[in-house]
Amino acid sequence: MDRNPSPPWRGSEAEAEAEAAGGDAIGATIYSKHWLFGVLGSLIQLINPEKDTSVANNVEEQLTELDEEMENEICKVWDMSMDKDVALFLYEFNAPDIFMGVLARTKCPRLMEICVGILGNMACFQELCVSISNDKNIGRTLLHCLYDLDPPTLLEISRLLLTCLSQPQVANIWIERIRENPAVYESICFIMSSSTNVDLLVKVGEVVDKLFDLDEKLMVEWIGNSAAQVPDQSSGDSEEQTSLKIVPCILEAAKQIRFDNPEGLEVYMHILQLLTTVDGGIQVIVQPPDTGRNIWNFLCDVACRDFCQPDDPPIILQEQKTVLASIFSVLSAVYVSQAEQEFIKMENDLPLIGTLIRVLQNMEHCEKRSMNLADSNAEETEKSAITEEDFHLKVLKDVSCELLSNIFQDLTKEIVLQALKEDHLNKQKCSCAFKNLLPLYCSVVKDFLKVLHEADKALVDNLEKDFPSLKA
Repeated sequence: MDRNPSPPWRGSEAEAEAEAAGGDAIGATIYSKHWLFGVLGSLIQLINPEKDTSVANNVEEQLTELDEEMENEICKVWDMSMDKDVALFLYEFNAPDIFMGVLARTKCPRLMEICVGILGNMACFQELCVSISNDKNIGRTLLHCLYDLDPPTLLEISRLLLTCLSQPQVANIWIERIRENPAVYESICFIMSSSTNVDLLVKVGEVVDKLFDLDEKLMVEWIGNSAAQVPDQSSGDSEEQTSLKIVPCILEAAKQIRFDNPEGLEVYMHILQLLTTVDGGIQVIVQPPDTGRNIWNFLCDVACRDFCQPDDPPIILQEQKTVLASIFSVLSAVYVSQAEQEFIKMENDLPLIGTLIRVLQNMEHCEKRSMNLADSNAEETEKSAITEEDFHLKVLKDVSCELLSNIFQDLTKEIVLQALKEDHLNKQKCSCAFKNLLPLYCSVVKDFLKVLHEADKALVDNLEKDFPSLKA
């Protein structure tokens, strides 16, 4: 479960211990109830100033900016809220209602970020997560705040949403809220398509991935929501509308985080893979053809440039197996579904063949390693991990072979000659491909041999010696 990061502690530990000694401690902590009451009281005063004080004269300034002393005090609460006793005490003191009041009244981005961050820390504890999630006002306010354009606040809201979606007891509550609020789709798409904040993009991606994984119905609804309209923020004209479709938005976010956050890239690849599990998802990826071509080109480039390079040790495949499985799965679905448009030209993507075969070659090394470890006197926990590794490797092998077989079926003599010339195909690589494709794709291999025979008869003769069944 994700936990919101907290600013460093800036108070005096000796002072806190002195206060705690007087029976003022919160639970088993050294934190002072009296001090915490004071901070929360200041928050209330900030959003509801007395009319006869000087605060009222500066209310607009205070609602847009936070003075350093007040920020330090509230940041201490943010830090303290990681402790369960403090989180429970905050809830008993109705702190969530105070935070909702702040979000409704303030124009200060930093104050909004801190309040949502504290609430996110509180939600990390199951009983508080249930209580917070059941509060309709909190749910409505937080989803409305998704329209805020301040990245730190959006990041904290995304973390809080992911925390709640990770709790089975309340996940459906948030899914229903999101389904009943179509503007959430618009906000998330806008963030994915326009933000340059890598942390925010990763967290929003994790939220979308979790939503789609938990509820296929919601995913189908978002797929069909291709005509969603939101104001064009860049133009300054609120009347001008821009159409946001989910696949181009996902692609834009993936491009933005590609080189900065490999784990985040894996999240977005899994989102695309989830889309391909339903008919509407495949269609929204390949139609219009420009979208399908952009997805294909990006994923090919990522697979061939970012993963499983020729000079990488074979064992690196263990780290890359899940993201590669998602990439190859999407590529396979796109390749098969683009038959009518024919926007893929394999002569331009021959490195993909070499990458697929290199993955299969490295997989052989990983499988041998797993067998050796399984035969050793390893602990049960280690053997369990090996079994899980084997499962994910098998998934990667299956999707790799499926994509490679689809490509082999469409190769012409000219393309094969080019692949041989550029060393994407040779005897060793063809042998590896055949070893993995047989016997499931026997007819595909035989048809490919006929084309290969036209391009290099001597190579086919050598291969048939290693695979006599193909000659027959």
